[in-house]
Amino acid sequence: MQLLLTAISSYLLGSIPFGYLLVRIFRGTDVRQTGSGNIGATNVSRTSPALGIATLVLDALKGFVAAAIAHHFHSDPVHLEQAAVFVALAGFFAVLGHSFPVWLRFRGGKGVATGLGAFLWLTPKALLVMVGIFMLLAAAFRYVSLASVVASLCLPFLAWWLDQMESPAALLLLGSTAGLVILRHYHNIRRLFAGRESRLGASQA
Repeated sequence: MQLLLTAISSYLLGSIPFGYLLVRIFRGTDVRQTGSGNIGATNVSRTSPALGIATLVLDALKGFVAAAIAHHFHSDPVHLEQAAVFVALAGFFAVLGHSFPVWLRFRGGKGVATGLGAFLWLTPKALLVMVGIFMLLAAAFRYVSLASVVASLCLPFLAWWLDQMESPAALLLLGSTAGLVILRHYHNIRRLFAGRESRLGASQA
């Protein structure tokens, strides 16, 4: 029952479509009708850089809050492995909610910011390195999608190595979350291989 409650509450938190709401409130338009069509910060920033930053922060915050709630109710020092599983579960379902929000007919974003916020509790060292990888790749190649995919792919390995995470279940959930983020970049990956993916500042991502 606790696992189910964690999953449902995290999904609902993750499914709050901040990017859609901000653009609708401040611009009066549907962000899904512009750019890549998703509700994440990268697409929102094409409408307004300020709203893009706000979306990034809020999307990360909803993942962070989902993990914080799971951590609060399951932070038993005697059962650290169990606590890690609950936080990892919260992170996965927060990203799932962001990617497939029930409020928008399951058409959401790609989950990068929400995932970063969610796993700050579990893998702070890994996340710091992930952000470094993302920034390095984004600056070098100017592909947000490439940087996001590679950084996500590194998550479970960095968590095991840097944060000494040994729970197989938690690592599996981290890997599943990374896989979900990568899957959400499917069209970007296809465009990368075809040489048609837009770089930073372009109209398509």
